[in-house]
Amino acid sequence: MRTVFLCNSGLDGILTGVYDIYASRLPISECGLELEDAYEPELFCQYRTAGVSQEKALKVMNKLKSRISERACLAVYRASLSKEPKRAEWIFRFIRLGLTYGRRILSMMQEEAVYEIFRIDRCVGNEAHLLTEFLRFERLDSGIFYGQVGPENDVLELLAPHFSDRFPDMDWVIFDENRKKAAFHDGRTGAWQIRTGVEEAFLKRTGECQRKDVYVDLWKTFFETISIEERKNPQCQRTHLPLRYRKYMTEFPTRDSG
Repeated sequence: MRTVFLCNSGLDGILTGVYDIYASRLPISECGLELEDAYEPELFCQYRTAGVSQEKALKVMNKLKSRISERACLAVYRASLSKEPKRAEWIFRFIRLGLTYGRRILSMMQEEAVYEIFRIDRCVGNEAHLLTEFLRFERLDSGIFYGQVGPENDVLELLAPHFSDRFPDMDWVIFDENRKKAAFHDGRTGAWQIRTGVEEAFLKRTGECQRKDVYVDLWKTFFETISIEERKNPQCQRTHLPLRYRKYMTEFPTRDSG
């Protein structure tokens, strides 16, 4: 009978699940790993719940780094941020191959797990890269710069370091409306942190603020002024700027500015 370990959806939860699989001493070929909040029970499977342990997760990550490479660690980390419901299983199978073949796994694209991990890694990285270009900040009356996004993948952890380097002395917030979490940056210390479940508290603090910024109007005016009606090409524009990003961008009239 196959044994499936159920884990938390975060990186620590997934790596804890991997650790528990190996610690169980069960035949590895008869084990699987799935997300606790996304699995569908199957016949002839027994299920075990893995907790969340940073200590266990760190041991797995250190083993991955020494046995394969830092590149593999980065790929696993970014894959854990994906919306892919089978990401836990792909990560487990990738690590299993890595512990067997070492650095050679990085070029073994014929293996399904290797292919999927690098595909997912690329998708997450691409979305984070696009959002560094498409994210727009507005200055609230409180002086805080506010940006809102709705990414498909959980890329807030990838965005925060970029904008911390770019705007080190500014107080800003990037809010992920899909996951109800936000990155807060302190311009005095240059430090940032991510908090979950912040929507209600954030709205209480900023709901009364009117987002009035003269640069917003200037940017809209500039955007409309340089537009050449005869050269508009909606299909080409959608290729370079997907529709799902536009409602968060200042220059598009469909955006709700509050």
